[in-house]
Amino acid sequence: MPDFDLIGIGTGPANLSLAALSEPFPEIRSQFLDAKPEFRWHPGLMLPDSQLTVTYFRDLVTLVDPRSRFSFLNFLVETGRAFRFLEANGMSCSRREFEQYFQWAAEQLPSLQWGKRVESVSLTDDGFQVTSEGGATRTARNLVLGSGAEPRLPDFAKPFEGERVVHSSNLTVTRPEWKGRRVLVVGSGQSGAEVVNHLISDENNLPASLTWTSSRIGFQPLDDSPFTNEWFSSTYVGYFNGLPAARRAEIIREQQDAGGDGITDELLGSVYRRLYHLDHVLRSELRHQLLASRRAVGLEQHGSEIVVDLHDVNRGDVERLPVDLVIFCTGYHNPVPGYLKPIQDQLSIEDGAFQVRPDYSLELDTPGDHRIYVQGFAQSSHGINDTLLSLASWRSARIVNSVLGREAYRVDAGTTTVAWR
Repeated sequence: MPDFDLIGIGTGPANLSLAALSEPFPEIRSQFLDAKPEFRWHPGLMLPDSQLTVTYFRDLVTLVDPRSRFSFLNFLVETGRAFRFLEANGMSCSRREFEQYFQWAAEQLPSLQWGKRVESVSLTDDGFQVTSEGGATRTARNLVLGSGAEPRLPDFAKPFEGERVVHSSNLTVTRPEWKGRRVLVVGSGQSGAEVVNHLISDENNLPASLTWTSSRIGFQPLDDSPFTNEWFSSTYVGYFNGLPAARRAEIIREQQDAGGDGITDELLGSVYRRLYHLDHVLRSELRHQLLASRRAVGLEQHGSEIVVDLHDVNRGDVERLPVDLVIFCTGYHNPVPGYLKPIQDQLSIEDGAFQVRPDYSLELDTPGDHRIYVQGFAQSSHGINDTLLSLASWRSARIVNSVLGREAYRVDAGTTTVAWR
């Protein structure tokens, strides 16, 4: 008999949600392993003014179990801040406070084990054997992979990564010096705008120059309209999952181009107003240029100077830009985790992506009723919501129901205004 019914690898918000939703069921013997010493949520990009881009009702549990003690509203009550929070924030919330909520929930879940880096997963007669750093082993009937995405840094920049070439995910860890320097920010999504906003927030710590590039036609807003938000509903996930693979790939590209990788109106307004204030009111010496339709395609280092090649998508030429610091806000990707190498031949993988069933379990070539579920590895099959907070509780509820073999949580599709069929 295996040690556990479920072992989770990685404990970000997705598996934290799963731990919270599985906690009421003693028949699910679970353990969640993470290499970190404690729960942290993108600590390298936890900037002072960063805000959630979704409502706090999309927390660990509320959309499937609003009575759960792990809800964000219960966190506010239990920490004695509910009334002041509502007066101060209304329906918004800072990312830092949401991290405090996650940490509060994590402290109450004994199934979480920190400082346990998983090195390999192998098959046994009873299911899976999980080996962590130091050689400790655990067995489980089922696994759930939630080890998170990795920063995506262009190949040409990887050899130079350090204090002067930084991915945004490490900004507050590396802590590069930008005062009085020529700074280039690559990427026009939410993280790019947050970084730019941070760089220009303190008039006593400004760069000498700031260049912000977008590979798209401009610096576009996040589409937060109600019809577009139906892409983040459970009904839409079922509709999307039933489409041909080629069409799913096209839709993801269309959704990203339509603003899926955009910036909140509030943050766009903040950056625009700040640049105006610096130019015309404070008359600062900051020189800035925002360049649309530019794609970084090369990088060289000459002593303390970095030269970045920017391809003009519209004109086809390449500009060489000398700077002192480059911050790449180029997102994340989800490669197949290295710890799966011993069983990779038993997994169905196409073009580097898992083949995932509707209940978030993998197509698996093994005998017995053992499953591997995924959190954050199913965008190609389940849609652009897969790595976001929007449906975290619903995804976790699907997994709980599948492990139990019954509907412990209601996960049937709710009503939508658009007929997704």
